[in-house]
Amino acid sequence: MGKYRLAENWFKGHAGVLIALSGGVDSCLVAYLARHFLNKNNVVAIIGDSSALKRRDYREAVDFCKQHDLKYQTVSPSEINDPRYNQNPEDRCFWCKNSLYTTMGELRSDKYPNFCMANGSNKSDWGDYRPGLKAADQHQVLSPLADCGFEKEDIRQMARYFGLKEWNKPASPCLSSRFPYGESITRHKLKLVEQAENLVNQYGFKDVRARYRSGDVSIEVPADEIPRLLENMPEIEKKLKLIGFKKASADEEGLVSGKLNRDIIGNNSSKKA
Repeated sequence: MGKYRLAENWFKGHAGVLIALSGGVDSCLVAYLARHFLNKNNVVAIIGDSSALKRRDYREAVDFCKQHDLKYQTVSPSEINDPRYNQNPEDRCFWCKNSLYTTMGELRSDKYPNFCMANGSNKSDWGDYRPGLKAADQHQVLSPLADCGFEKEDIRQMARYFGLKEWNKPASPCLSSRFPYGESITRHKLKLVEQAENLVNQYGFKDVRARYRSGDVSIEVPADEIPRLLENMPEIEKKLKLIGFKKASADEEGLVSGKLNRDIIGNNSSKKA
């Protein structure tokens, strides 16, 4: 439990914490540990009710707070109205997090001036293209899990140790991550993607990505579940067209987190060479 002691020292070194809570295992563990080590009044979970947050994830974040006696507040970041976000440039994630952290910072200044702001980033996040980490730096948002050396497996193990039902929850990145850079993001498109993933979930697939491209959708599930997806795809495709997609297909490579970042990482690597 070496990382447990590191986390204890980290949280007890702060008067209070505002935590950006998405409902995923990372931010849930941060919120749980903060509440575990600090007084209830010194911990507030901030849930950004964005158009890109699945309704299920929002409900689960609220339920988590109620279950674990956490104070929480829902805020409404306005990134969808920012062309630096909705035109979906390569640094879209920066502007998304910038909107959330700006809103959190205003709340902090107004009600919690002695609190720090924190997120669920960990060491495993450092290997991908994540402009949101830059936004965290600019807004002085701290990352207790990364500071204490937690990687993804450490997080799941500790969440399981404490009995958090989120310990094995599949990653659920924001819905805007389903769009290739340059494809504009609207509330309508985000809703289509959410409906598509909910539909595929009904066929027994827990971990799903519906990648949107110019009105078409490509469905990703874990590689070992692809045969079952292909069996169901004719029926799924019909239903996806009824939702509003022009064409639907199965991605036979399987689910790859951050797949749409490949070109960005490749381009950045070539620029450095």
